[in-house]
Amino acid sequence: MSRPPRTDGPAGPDHPLTAQESHEQPRLSTPAERGRITDVPAESVAPAATTAAATPPAPDGPALAAVGELALAPQERAAGIQAMFGRIAGGYDLMNHVMSGGLDFYWRRVLAQRVAEASPAAVLDLATGSGDSALALRTYKAYSKMCVGADFCLPMLHVAQKKGLEHLCMADGLRLPFRSASFDAVTISFGWRNIVDRTAGYRELRRVLRPGGRLYILELSTPWDRLAPAYFWWLRNIMPLYSALITREKDAYQYLAVSIQNFPKAPELAREMEAGGFRDVHFWQLNTGIVALHRGSV
Repeated sequence: MSRPPRTDGPAGPDHPLTAQESHEQPRLSTPAERGRITDVPAESVAPAATTAAATPPAPDGPALAAVGELALAPQERAAGIQAMFGRIAGGYDLMNHVMSGGLDFYWRRVLAQRVAEASPAAVLDLATGSGDSALALRTYKAYSKMCVGADFCLPMLHVAQKKGLEHLCMADGLRLPFRSASFDAVTISFGWRNIVDRTAGYRELRRVLRPGGRLYILELSTPWDRLAPAYFWWLRNIMPLYSALITREKDAYQYLAVSIQNFPKAPELAREMEAGGFRDVHFWQLNTGIVALHRGSV
């Protein structure tokens, strides 16, 4: 259940959680509040299960294909994804480390180092989940002021909170509770596949980024052609067995294989970002292409 808006005054004028369109938001600015997970008021952010349906495709670009179970309506997929991550939250980190052979630490370090190159002051880590990417951004000093971690799955945010992360916010990525031009950078790690309307997602991220701000997408991808058949066989047949042992949710990692196969390959995602309004798009393929890091500017 969402908490009502605070009544003791909005955040300062430079704080990204300051009221948007006259809706007062929780400040998360005092020591007692830092690290507290804040439910976004319902009048400001639509529930995750209905936001996609309420957000039409951008008029200035083609509708972008969603991921996952394509036969389901967007709101049904969003609700299913949210519930799925809630069920696997407790074993999510261990599963990531096992699935990647520990390479997920390296991938997040590469992300943090790329972000640090631009010396951003304020960063939004969207789909922050259990907080490992936000933790890497902090560890490698990728920003100078603050990093806000936002996710629509409360059990995942509880995991992130236990890691000592500050400024955690429960929010829908398609309708963020932040003022326009609030952040110098937005990062999203292994979550862009789960956005049910990427056209609307690009538009929303452009809104919260400051002029010249950068979007970084770290995402699982299709590996080099000669490796792809074996890779997807392993994802479909072996990975769910590990998932059943660690998270007791075999279906969650069957979804993983489907979502990767339905997601654009690295060059296609770069073109999609350009169609979504980002410029100077570059990407780096890591470890035979099973992961790609994309960067674009507004």
